[in-house]
Amino acid sequence: MLHGSYPQPPLGAGHLSVEYDPRPSAVGEARAEVRRHLEGWGLADHDDVVDVAELLVSELATNALLHSESRFRLTLFAAHGILRCEVRDGGSRVPTVLDASDAENGRGMFLVDTLARRWGCHREGPGKTVWFELGTCECVPPSCRFPVIALS
Repeated sequence: MLHGSYPQPPLGAGHLSVEYDPRPSAVGEARAEVRRHLEGWGLADHDDVVDVAELLVSELATNALLHSESRFRLTLFAAHGILRCEVRDGGSRVPTVLDASDAENGRGMFLVDTLARRWGCHREGPGKTVWFELGTCECVPPSCRFPVIALS
């Protein structure tokens, strides 16, 4: 079994949960919060993780604003080489992955599907949580971390 060094957050610092009001500036605030916490957790040496997490959280937060028009909650967990990001909102509409080449908008879930190690959605009461996971260390096989895509 391969053992890599895990860039782990300090004890007690691997969890974040923040709620945002349904306003356009909330997306930028969520992106900044992701960067600030991942850097604080020692993941700054993995710029690809921070950049991809920022991008995908931005997509999920934007979807929450556009489709649910409700407050949304961003939750991050980092442990054992995995970063899990969740966005919970009051909407019931389950996200779908569109063909990025044909859509004028709606490419957010295509990016999540392409860049995340895995992702999903589950309903809870009146709302839903959309989540994704990223690998944060070499212990996660490269094919499960960040596939290379060409965007034109």
